[in-house]
Amino acid sequence: MFRRSSSIKLAQVAGIRIGVDATWFVMLFLMIFLLSGSFRSALDSSDTVAYLTTVATVLLFFVSLILHELGHAVVARRQGIEVKRIELFLFGGLTQMSRDATTPAEELKIAAAGPFATFLFALLCVAVDLAIVGPNRLWHGIKLDGTVPITPVLLSLSWLLPMNVLILIFNLVPAYPLDGGRIARALVWRATGDKQRGTRTAAKLGQAFGVILGGLGLWLLLSYSSFAGGWLLVLAFLLYQSAKGAIVQSAVSERIDGVRIHDIMDHEPVAVAVTTPIAEAHEQLFLRYRAPWLPVVDADGRFVGIARSERVEELAHRGEGWLTVGSVLEADAAANLRVDEDGPLTDALARESLGRLGAVIAVDGNGVLRGVVTLEVARRALTAALGPAVRVPRA
Repeated sequence: MFRRSSSIKLAQVAGIRIGVDATWFVMLFLMIFLLSGSFRSALDSSDTVAYLTTVATVLLFFVSLILHELGHAVVARRQGIEVKRIELFLFGGLTQMSRDATTPAEELKIAAAGPFATFLFALLCVAVDLAIVGPNRLWHGIKLDGTVPITPVLLSLSWLLPMNVLILIFNLVPAYPLDGGRIARALVWRATGDKQRGTRTAAKLGQAFGVILGGLGLWLLLSYSSFAGGWLLVLAFLLYQSAKGAIVQSAVSERIDGVRIHDIMDHEPVAVAVTTPIAEAHEQLFLRYRAPWLPVVDADGRFVGIARSERVEELAHRGEGWLTVGSVLEADAAANLRVDEDGPLTDALARESLGRLGAVIAVDGNGVLRGVVTLEVARRALTAALGPAVRVPRA
């Protein structure tokens, strides 16, 4: 939901780095502290069992948040968007994608995938609860009213079930940057054909929701000195600021929407054929242009990936110059470097590779390489579109 700059790695799932911000540990220990007392009261067992049940439940809760973000990540990858990391922090999680959605359908699928994963996790909790206590006593198990015997497993899942239902409902509120807000943006975008209008509509709903949430938090804080009230106030502030930032970004995007990629790209880019021998590519292209990487094309001129200078140089010096460029081809880079030559400048700016690799590749409808947009060219075009008073930050 909110972007964080660094994290501590926990795991790697399907090539996606799972990390946590330092603030996540605050949330972890706070939840364990707040739950341990009630769990100890509910369980007719030792303090050790109660504490271990609390820790396991809290960790499972964070697993459910990771599954929520993995829902976004899996669908994003199916849409051709690179996802390298998921981060958890104090107020939730974030799936970092290489680019924004380019169509309402993409946006809708990616936004809805997270809540759907949460829904499936809640269903799993229901299924296990039903297996333990049966349908007639499920509600008593969730309420922990003493009607049914409470075991550690039942206690854990009976807490996780309503929590995930609450998270599902909260995320589906049509307020940007929540998933429901992104779904609302996709629907308005599809109805009007205007992405920026969809963003503004969802962001204004996000600001309104932030005000309502803040009002509720203030009431709880003043009336009951509730910890939840202070928590809601901070969350409301972050939601409001994120929505406000989306409105500002939308206004900027509108000003540069008239700048098309084909207007600013280099129409005669240097490229290397996939069948070119390594020695030839090294001597005639990489040494001549001092490029850290070059786009690679097939026999029909279609962009198929990149070749890096260090790999080409390594093979050339090892006496393996007879190999073709195809042997060092990084085909997976193609999807996130490729932009439509007729698309707006915003499509290029949304690509993570523009900052990471310094350029994006413009192609036509058939995938044929038509040009290159470098970071410096994009920066100059952005500055010109926004006016001299706007300072464009460097990557």
